[in-house]
Amino acid sequence: MKYIYPAVFVKEETGFFVNFPDLKGCYTDADDLATAYERAKDVLCLVLYNMEDKGGGIPAPSDIQSVKTGENEFSSLIDCDTMEYRKFYDKRAVKKTLSIPSWLNTMAENSGMNFSQVLQDALKQQLGV
Repeated sequence: MKYIYPAVFVKEETGFFVNFPDLKGCYTDADDLATAYERAKDVLCLVLYNMEDKGGGIPAPSDIQSVKTGENEFSSLIDCDTMEYRKFYDKRAVKKTLSIPSWLNTMAENSGMNFSQVLQDALKQQLGV
């Protein structure tokens, strides 16, 4: 899934603190602005990834114009793609048991097919990923 959320960047003596008003516990910091943007994107993806896995529902992002900022603060939109995040970080293999007709199994084995790869390819095609 692709998301865009407003973040508040707070300029501090030693760098930047970043938080996402719509997402409790979603914050980070960095010594410089470029790193703050990178880390903001990373923490946003991590938090939303975990929320997707828990299945609890993800809050809608606020309109950036409604986000209040104070002195030494500014807001910016941060985007992330949790599907790309999953592909990059979650390389675990999961064992699945399935049933296919015997004749199909024989034909596939005789042709030297890799069942895991065929299933992965088919699932990706069906899901459009």
